[in-house]
Amino acid sequence: MSAGLYRPEEFRDNCGFGLIAHIEGQASHRLLQTAIESLTCMTHRGGIAADGKTGDGCGLLMQMPSEFIRTVAREQFSAELDERFAIGQIFLSTDSTRAAAARSNMDNALVEQGVSVVGWREVPTDPSVCGEIALATLPRIEQVFIDAPGLSSEQLSSALLVARRKAEMANEADKDFYICSLSGRVISYKGLMMPVDLTAFYPDLGDSRLETAICVFHQRFSTNTMPRWPLAQPFRLLAHNGEINTIEGNRNWADARTAAFDTERLPYIADIAPLVNRTGSDSSSLDNMLDVLLTGGVDMARALRMLIPPAWQNMESMDPDLRAFYEYHSMHMEPWDGPAGVVLTDGRYAVCLLDRNGLRPARWVTTTDGFITLASEIGTHGYKPEDVIAKGRVGPGQILMVDTETGEVLETDEIDARLKARHPYKQWLREKAQRIEGTFGGEQAPGVDIEALDAYMKMFQVSFEERDQVLRPLAESGNEAVGSMGDDTPMAVLSRAERSLYDYFRQKFAQVTNPPIDPLRETIVMSLETDLGGEKNIFHEGPEHADRVILTSPVLSQGKFNTLMQLDRPGFKVVDIDCTYDPFAKGLRQAVEDIAAQAEQAVRDGATILILSDRAVSKTRLPVHSLLVTGAVHHHLIKVGLRIDANLVIETATARDSHQIACLIGFGATAIYPYLAYEVLGDLIRNGEVLGEPSTCYKNYRKGVNKGLLKIMSKMGISAVSSYRGAQLFEAVGLAREVIDLAFVGVASRIEGAGFAELEADQKALARRA
Repeated sequence: MSAGLYRPEEFRDNCGFGLIAHIEGQASHRLLQTAIESLTCMTHRGGIAADGKTGDGCGLLMQMPSEFIRTVAREQFSAELDERFAIGQIFLSTDSTRAAAARSNMDNALVEQGVSVVGWREVPTDPSVCGEIALATLPRIEQVFIDAPGLSSEQLSSALLVARRKAEMANEADKDFYICSLSGRVISYKGLMMPVDLTAFYPDLGDSRLETAICVFHQRFSTNTMPRWPLAQPFRLLAHNGEINTIEGNRNWADARTAAFDTERLPYIADIAPLVNRTGSDSSSLDNMLDVLLTGGVDMARALRMLIPPAWQNMESMDPDLRAFYEYHSMHMEPWDGPAGVVLTDGRYAVCLLDRNGLRPARWVTTTDGFITLASEIGTHGYKPEDVIAKGRVGPGQILMVDTETGEVLETDEIDARLKARHPYKQWLREKAQRIEGTFGGEQAPGVDIEALDAYMKMFQVSFEERDQVLRPLAESGNEAVGSMGDDTPMAVLSRAERSLYDYFRQKFAQVTNPPIDPLRETIVMSLETDLGGEKNIFHEGPEHADRVILTSPVLSQGKFNTLMQLDRPGFKVVDIDCTYDPFAKGLRQAVEDIAAQAEQAVRDGATILILSDRAVSKTRLPVHSLLVTGAVHHHLIKVGLRIDANLVIETATARDSHQIACLIGFGATAIYPYLAYEVLGDLIRNGEVLGEPSTCYKNYRKGVNKGLLKIMSKMGISAVSSYRGAQLFEAVGLAREVIDLAFVGVASRIEGAGFAELEADQKALARRA
């Protein structure tokens, strides 16, 4: 939980990482020693405390050293392990009562999944190499030995994932309990020591009987968290360098999607939700998601390309079949984006991939001894130049996979060729997807009467300054007006004037190691493309997954909005929900809850597109602010497990500039139709305040808002609007807890203030004037 100004989810890191594998899969102790040497060469990439001994965390994740584990089982338990066995590497409390309770919960969770616990082994350690900070939080480190006769490798993986989640839930109150790894394929050794001390701390690693064919290593540099044992990497599959800017949205959508996940390998997946943690670092959440995908039967390359796709929307030279693969999957998983360099292993594959921006270095080299070494820099161990067979680097959006079973080294082109050939994605999209190409000419949406326009402008706070300094420049040049830096208006909560709800929110920006993107120079990696339609189960692939309506931008023109309203396709039922209410019949809070309940019922009745509209304001009906409605409906549908079955299209008079539209998208809107902006532009054109063809002015307005959206996303280092949607990358200033808990769950509101009563009073004051 957050206390005071500190928020545990704001973890960031910038690290050294790498992997070494024997291409043919031959296990050796020398490979492990080489990995440790490489890790030691990366000490400069990690954080070091003033005591010179406490690091931010370092560790190894290796392919299961089967012979060593079998030998230990014989020595420790006089037990012969079955062909299928697993090991859990676990941090426990130093309090013996809590440790015993945690062991018992772990045993019960494992036995419940049909595997047997052979015994617990205290991992030999030498704490004398640790610094005082590390010693202050040093856990007990134990291994649980598990036998699984009769289970296939896939069944064992499923049983272990469920057992891990059940054990984590049972031990939720015990903050020292942490499962470093629980697997039949890999094992992790990690902690808060310096890389040079890793083998001294874990004598197992110095045992010549411990042989492995793959080893991932990682040295952590955390920029704003205290070192903690569980935060050391690698995690259960991967190690990551960088930070995932989209993490808020990814976690929210993981929760929303759980209801649609369906795979025979995880039949009771809802029982182990949430699948993705919110208390660990961003990388550990990505690790959780990858774990679920792989265990559920998604193959490695497809899972990784869904989570961290390259830039594909604006790549004109891309193979059409490959583009179809990415387009097909884009609706069912948004990118986990940010400067991400990832290395991972599941015990068979050793993999490295970079995100679409490629802001993290990753270089590889293969040598005559059959080793491939990949790391944040070159020369991490002492191979001879004459032994080098090949070398290269992993570039932006690229991937390198070593299959130690077949001895193949697969680079991006080969992996892409296999992925695009899996299914006829292009054909499915051609048959099932519809692109809405709108036009500004001719077709005008039903407008607001000229007589009523003044009342609308007063009700929705359109000032002379906004007409002249915000909307006019957008319509004339397609660019936002240039103004001086800074914001000297009072905070919305302290202002004497009634202020729009959007003014209570401040955008976050990319922190620490993370350069924001330049939206002008980096247009090739950025995209506003938006899909409408119900998401399907990602564990299966079929033509129905291609069924969607595609928009080039979430900001709708009159023509596109009309087309949406009249969609005549099976599976695309449009329902219009009135977001106004009678203030004499009910209060604002009740109105919001009623709209959310109405939206839930509409989705249960088969609606895919919910139009949330504030158009029906009148003397007796007040509007519920569109941002309040969007957030409340979004969170309510997540809570009842229906969010991914519906898209929220906001028909609103409140949103007219790019910050306001970004707020709506950030809280879950799929698309926005800013009808009052078009009406005011029409008025400016009629009065001669804006010169130009109406259709050109509307087009310029939309172009300018799109540029503004890209600029806002780029400040957070986010490339695709699908990752920004629902990411809630804002802080609220001056909003009461009751409002946050209903509509903006999870947003930081360090200074409280306006509640439903105050927001309603503002609306009533505006209505009296209107």
